[in-house]
Amino acid sequence: MRSHGHEHGHGPCGPGHERGDFEGRRAAFGQFGPPFGGGPFGGGRGRGGGRGRARRGDVRASILALLKDRPMHGYEMIQEIGERSGGAWRPSPGSVYPTLQLLEDEGLIVSASEGGKKLFTLTDAGRTEAESGADAPWEEAGRGVDWESLNEVRQAGFGMMEAFGQVWKTGSAEQREKALTVINDARKKLYLILADEH
Repeated sequence: MRSHGHEHGHGPCGPGHERGDFEGRRAAFGQFGPPFGGGPFGGGRGRGGGRGRARRGDVRASILALLKDRPMHGYEMIQEIGERSGGAWRPSPGSVYPTLQLLEDEGLIVSASEGGKKLFTLTDAGRTEAESGADAPWEEAGRGVDWESLNEVRQAGFGMMEAFGQVWKTGSAEQREKALTVINDARKKLYLILADEH
């Protein structure tokens, strides 16, 4: 791509230019940053965060609720919560495994090695605590969210990013400036929608 820009006289094409491009794109999207890393667009798929957010306490409650059914491995718990919440919430390993360690330290669960993996089981104290908690804490993560509409919004956002990326890679300096103006105007108009509501 760098040779393409150079041939068309788009300016210097060294590493500094690439950083400038990135900063330009970042400035265009303000707090979101490409490709819509914040707000409802932050799918978090690569980080294992999944859709939906849950309080730290929900991870603990969900683990205890799952282990009421049967002993499970940590990865199995992540999968189960994802399925039982209808895909609304899939906790990350970074939230599940430290919680398992904490529950084990508290004497609420015990682990045993099985095929190189740890299998977690409730202790009597853990079962007592699990029985006093919610049966399906993961349901709260997906309650009241219209996933179909949210998916449409995500698709629209990524479509706009794709178009912007094409202009940024292949357009002239003037075309890039116009693209930045369009994105900045769109962002302002979106905020104005909220400002206009009474």
